[in-house]
Amino acid sequence: MDYDYVIIGSGFGGSVSALRLSEKGYKVLVVEKGKWFKAKDFPKSNWNFKKWLWVPYLRFFGIMKLSVFKHIAIISGTGVGGGSLVYANTLPTPKSAFFKSGSWNELNDWEKELKPYYTLALRMLGAAKNPKLFDGDLGLKKMAENLNIQGKFSPTRVAIFFGKPNQKQKDPYFGGKGPNRSGCTFCGACMTGCRHNAKNTLDKNYLYLAQANGAEIMAENEVYDVRPIRNSNGSQGYEVLLKSSTKIFSRHQKIKTKGVIFSGGVLGTVKLLLKLKNKSLPNLSEKLGEDIRSNNETLVSVTGLEKEKNYSKGIAIGSILDTDENSHLEICRYGEGSDAWKLAHLPYVTGSNVISRLFKILLKFLKHPGEYFKIYFVNGWAKNTVVLLFMQTLDSTLKFKRNALGQMTSSISTGKAPTPFIPESIQLVKAYRKAINGVSTSFALETLAGIPSTAHILGGAVMGKDATTGVIDKNNKVFGYEQLYVIDGAMISANPGVNPSLTITAIAEHAMDQIVMKNELS
Repeated sequence: MDYDYVIIGSGFGGSVSALRLSEKGYKVLVVEKGKWFKAKDFPKSNWNFKKWLWVPYLRFFGIMKLSVFKHIAIISGTGVGGGSLVYANTLPTPKSAFFKSGSWNELNDWEKELKPYYTLALRMLGAAKNPKLFDGDLGLKKMAENLNIQGKFSPTRVAIFFGKPNQKQKDPYFGGKGPNRSGCTFCGACMTGCRHNAKNTLDKNYLYLAQANGAEIMAENEVYDVRPIRNSNGSQGYEVLLKSSTKIFSRHQKIKTKGVIFSGGVLGTVKLLLKLKNKSLPNLSEKLGEDIRSNNETLVSVTGLEKEKNYSKGIAIGSILDTDENSHLEICRYGEGSDAWKLAHLPYVTGSNVISRLFKILLKFLKHPGEYFKIYFVNGWAKNTVVLLFMQTLDSTLKFKRNALGQMTSSISTGKAPTPFIPESIQLVKAYRKAINGVSTSFALETLAGIPSTAHILGGAVMGKDATTGVIDKNNKVFGYEQLYVIDGAMISANPGVNPSLTITAIAEHAMDQIVMKNELS
């Protein structure tokens, strides 16, 4: 065998797996379709589409991918470190309801079982409370006071090093075994890639330490097949076939491994497994592709009209407001100059059909031409705008499947179809707009097509007691195959209602803890 384990994807699940398996003496290869990025490689603004967006057909190999389905638009990350390169750093723990719902709720007392792994994950990711509030956060605080829920407002817990800005310091997290770091400058550019070496991305903790232990990382490659060797259940290992993800012409490679861990995120893992179920891995559960969830999210932008304010200052998400037991609101920002999102925004309107929404959009342009002229042509969008991220724990699910062309499509599984027009969100947008004297816009797909956007797509290969209720067991092993695992957002089996990165990390730590040291194998 070439390797003991091949890990497909280098996000939160794949990075944890790489470190813990390498610590246990296993020979590990991580395959990542995106590129390696150093601090200087990230774009200075999101106008640099080639470095910001992942669109291979246009030869764009950046850190963010936008995928549009019938029922939802999904933002995901690419590159060594996966979603950690583009996410907003927040590390919340879900409320108790998450651990007691979904397909996994009877498999364990998850809140108790995972508690030490959450603690470990927070330490590994360098969690710290945001020490500074800026204009966007102060607007949220004012809104909370206006609604008389100021006690529900708080700074966020994030994966950022708040040392001395722009001053190189020795590794502050792992006793000098990690890379040198620099302190946060509060430039707001976390989601276009941190150019100041302050964001605790996975290449600075789990992956960095895994490489020190001998784990290999093969970037710019994509796995297209995983075949059991001889025995159909994979007990003799697997052949993993891969090709370049950035070159038009390249030689395909074949690697032999004892085990495989799928960690490509929902869009990578579920898409690949649906393909493999048709040929190479036919015994995969019929539940594959089901129980796809978002966090019932809406994304609405509010542009302030007061010139002295700078809403780009701070960290990507610096504050949070728990608006009720099922919902919360976060303030998102981009660094000054990252104004490209305005090209995809229209006036924020709601309505039951596209005709009524188009009429309302036209009416807003006619009634307030000066305000929208400033948004699109005069003021810097990022400097004057915050994105309101609203999330709920209330549940509904989608199903992903492959069509005749091999592409994933979505359909409604349970509950209502996802919508950007959630009544609680609509009221909160109005309240924030009033608090900062602003104008609201939203992503054009939400306004025109009624398709909500999410950066937190989950499920599709969920846990269950057997193959009739899930794709993997409580230790992340795939039903029907030996040494095959799913460890990424696809494993999340209920709605966390918050950014899932910490939870994915904690569950990955739990899964790795169940694997014995290599020298203990008989």
